[in-house]
Amino acid sequence: MVYRLPALSTFRTFEAAVRHLSFAKAAAELNVTPAAVSQQIKKLESYLGVALFQRGPNALTLTDDAQAMYPKIRAGLDQFAAGVELTQHHAQRALHVTAPPAFAARWLIPRLGRFSAAHPDVLVRITSLIGNIDEPDGVLAQSSHLIDPRSETSEVAIRFGNGRYPAYQVEHLFTPDFVVACRPSLCVGELALRQPQDLSRHVLIHDDSTREVVSMPNWQSWLLKAGVSGVDVARGLRFSNAILTLEAALDGQGVALVQQQLIEADVASARLVIPFATSLPSHYAYHLVSAKTATTQPVVLAFQQWLRQEVGQDHT
Repeated sequence: MVYRLPALSTFRTFEAAVRHLSFAKAAAELNVTPAAVSQQIKKLESYLGVALFQRGPNALTLTDDAQAMYPKIRAGLDQFAAGVELTQHHAQRALHVTAPPAFAARWLIPRLGRFSAAHPDVLVRITSLIGNIDEPDGVLAQSSHLIDPRSETSEVAIRFGNGRYPAYQVEHLFTPDFVVACRPSLCVGELALRQPQDLSRHVLIHDDSTREVVSMPNWQSWLLKAGVSGVDVARGLRFSNAILTLEAALDGQGVALVQQQLIEADVASARLVIPFATSLPSHYAYHLVSAKTATTQPVVLAFQQWLRQEVGQDHT
């Protein structure tokens, strides 16, 4: 059905004029002039073909037609407002989080159920992007996903990098430690890993995504700290990202240098072990990044507080 009606602003003007019984007060509420209100009412009366107000020297009175029309117009405006409020409510309770793939899969998702349980009305969408990892020397990747700093959407990013993102709200979450990890089966038998020197008899698994980052822990730096020499760090299996590196270690294909905070569940379930105490802090850290305008939104504040709690529990 096609409705051929006057502009919605005309009905808003009529509703305000009826409620106040004053063009001047209606004009003040609508932030227009009394003449503009009078003109809108005249247009509505012309469209309807009836008078809506009796204009007295000191006050307005409603005609029978206006009295009959007002309740329906008021109810209609209330329905418009309710529809808009409902849409805004859903938009405000939606949260889009982008994060590096390994962080999303190994740290965020296993914990996300606790956030959903505490905030069941929030619609959470997780997107994993390799572009949320800084390139060498802290340069943002071409596929980098950072939120428009002017945006008011409920969108945040977890970023692995140096934390220098001008114009954004940035909160440090944690700096991961790199440790040696492998299947428990590699720690028993004739070739068992008992001391770091034993790595010379095992396949080393490399995560090439960190190879070009200045000061990022690698096998050479880990062995140097452990005081081990004679291990050929050029050999082994090489993978393009941390997810593949972890999968290879879980499959028992060798020994990997991985972020300890991303394998806690695997260690707890005895799928992986950390055979040596030596660890190296990462050059990069995980940060929560958001547009400054988004930090006042309840859903963003709730996610921010929840992340702090989760990180705090990890360090207790």
